[in-house]
Amino acid sequence: MHEHRLLDSEHSKELFSYYGLAVYYSQALEQQLVNLLVLMKLTQGKISPEEELTNLYYKKLGSSLGQLVHEIQHNFDFSEEESILLNNIWKKRNYIVHDYFKERILETFTPEGRSQMIDELIEFKDQAQKLEYKLLHYTQVLINQLELEEETDQELINEE
Repeated sequence: MHEHRLLDSEHSKELFSYYGLAVYYSQALEQQLVNLLVLMKLTQGKISPEEELTNLYYKKLGSSLGQLVHEIQHNFDFSEEESILLNNIWKKRNYIVHDYFKERILETFTPEGRSQMIDELIEFKDQAQKLEYKLLHYTQVLINQLELEEETDQELINEE
């Protein structure tokens, strides 16, 4: 019974909240990788029909984070710092999702352990959020490029 009260404490709830935020931002990062990969293929002219675009999008959504990381690194020119950050986030995300509480369960029962875990989760969340914003910027650049291409195509049609 005492164990249930401990896990229901405000400090434990705070730990679980930051765990949720860490997973949320890793999923947001994953979504931005999908968006960036699909837009890259679209701007490169590798896909065109709407059905093909939709199929590619859903296929990429079904990919693991590791698959997305490998593909984006082969197709996008990240800085060395960004590549290192992406790889670190990918590995840490896998640890957080698959092993975090299995390996750290004893620490959840002490205030010091929970505080340390909260600090680690905040650090991960901040890193994932920072990289997600960078990817969002790259995605916006590709969207702007597509819009310019559409405007140019429309101007050529109008001239004819």
